[in-house]
Order: sequence, then structure tokens, then C-alpha cells
Amino acid sequence: MSTEGNKAVVRRWIEEFKTGGDEAVADAVRSPRFVNHSAPPGAPSGPEAGKAAFRAMRAAFPDLHVTIEDMVAEGDQVVTRQTFAGTHRGEWMGVPATGRAVTWAVIDVVRLEDGLLVDHWAVADMLGLRAQLTAEGPG
Repeated sequence: MSTEGNKAVVRRWIEEFKTGGDEAVADAVRSPRFVNHSAPPGAPSGPEAGKAAFRAMRAAFPDLHVTIEDMVAEGDQVVTRQTFAGTHRGEWMGVPATGRAVTWAVIDVVRLEDGLLVDHWAVADMLGLRAQLTAEGPG
């Protein structure tokens, strides 16, 4: 598949699954051999684990929206810089709902084979998110 075709698959994954919550899209664009190389140690890293992780995220941030800030493709890899945004309505990272609007940055690198996502690596600003969730309000 061309780099533009790979970018279209990644855009669909982000817009329709990550933001839209359509798990059928996650199944359609990820290989059964999909591996999240950034899963926490000891955590599952396959396709089903990814869906469960986003279910938990949507429970904490029901209005979750992911914006693609940049997308670069070369060969079989696509890199995106994304902004995640949502309102903290459920427990996340051990912090009870605060009602705060928060944002955090994520960089994803994915590798595709035959138009399907096979490998995933991510860097997410969880420290920045946690700081927003636990910050003291105005005094």
C-alpha cells in the first residue's frame, strides 16, 4: 500500500475508533497480529487489550476527542502527533472525577502490512495529564 493509503488507514483508526469509539473499525484496520509495544509491563498488548484501554478512557472522558496535529509517513510506518482532550467524568489514574477539561499529547508510530496496523509504539504525556487532574483549584 502507498504511504498515502497507509495514512488514510491511520486517520480512520484515530477518527473513527479513538474519537468515535467504533470498535468495528478497530477490528477492520488492525491485523490479528497487532502488537502494542507500549503496553505497560505485564499488560496484554494485542488488539482486544487496545479496545479495553479505550473503553476505560472513554468511561473517564466520555467526550474524548483526538485531534491529529501532524502526520508523517515513510515506507510502511506512519507517525502522528495527537492532542487528546476530554472532560474528566470518571476515575482515571486513581483520581476520582474532577469535572475538569484536560488535554494531553500523544505521539504514535505504527507499522502497517497490507493496509493493516501490525505494530504500535506510543509516547503519551501521562505526567502532564495527572498534573491537570490533581492540580489544586484557585485559592
